[in-house]
Amino acid sequence: MAKKKDDQQETQGMDFLQSTPRKWVTIYIPLLIFLFVLLFPFYWMVITAFKPDNELLSQSGNPFWVIAPTLAHFKKLLFDTQYPAWLLNTVIVSVVSTFASLAASVFAAYAIERLRFQGSKQVGLGIFLAYLIPPSILFIPLAAIVFKLGLFDTRWALILTYPTFLIPFCTWLLMGYFRSIPYELEECALIDGATRWEILVKIILPLAVPGLISAGIFAFTLSWNEFIYALTFISSSEVKTVPVGIVTELVEGDVYHWGALMAGALLGSLPVAVVYSFFVEYYVSGMTGAVKE
Repeated sequence: MAKKKDDQQETQGMDFLQSTPRKWVTIYIPLLIFLFVLLFPFYWMVITAFKPDNELLSQSGNPFWVIAPTLAHFKKLLFDTQYPAWLLNTVIVSVVSTFASLAASVFAAYAIERLRFQGSKQVGLGIFLAYLIPPSILFIPLAAIVFKLGLFDTRWALILTYPTFLIPFCTWLLMGYFRSIPYELEECALIDGATRWEILVKIILPLAVPGLISAGIFAFTLSWNEFIYALTFISSSEVKTVPVGIVTELVEGDVYHWGALMAGALLGSLPVAVVYSFFVEYYVSGMTGAVKE
């Protein structure tokens, strides 16, 4: 009798969310507010990129709409600046840094989680704590190293320094995902005579594809948007990346070319949005596996 009463109370509690007014209060209105806060900056960026200068500087008119759209800002960005070179530099640096960081993170995470050596947990914790060090502190000693190696003002300066903050987090993420793979699979392979390399390539990595994609998306996004290192280690306009090139080349003193700035930000955000749209399911799966105990 008591169990039946509890079931009725639980059903009544769930019915609280079934009525339409309560759904609006508890679900729809919070979701609409969240979507507005999330998408409004992107909307503002889009309309600013297509607004002519007279509308941008006008005190009258509707600031939330474009009356006479123009492509002049995109033309200025693509033909009057070195934006195509900035975009190419960003792609090269991000892709190479991502793959290098993933390779190092796979080996580190596999060694820490699957080889079971003494002190592995402390090593994993130390790697994650390294990620918590702010890049604004690391770039000072890294600048001296880059200058002594003769890599200043080259793409290699960024390719070799980005893994300093990519590898720790990717290793921690992959450690959590490798932990979710049953040890029995590896033990059976060892009994059958497989080497550690064969186990890693043929068993662990195929099962860890969602985790690899999740870590890869994170590393690619962080490399794409990185600003401090790119600003410090790069000075030539033709070697700059998109975040640095837009800010340094399209801001002249106290004159802000808002249309070109927003056009550059819009074009620069599209590759990351495309990557997320293709791999969002794997990204969520990888993040879920990473937090499993």
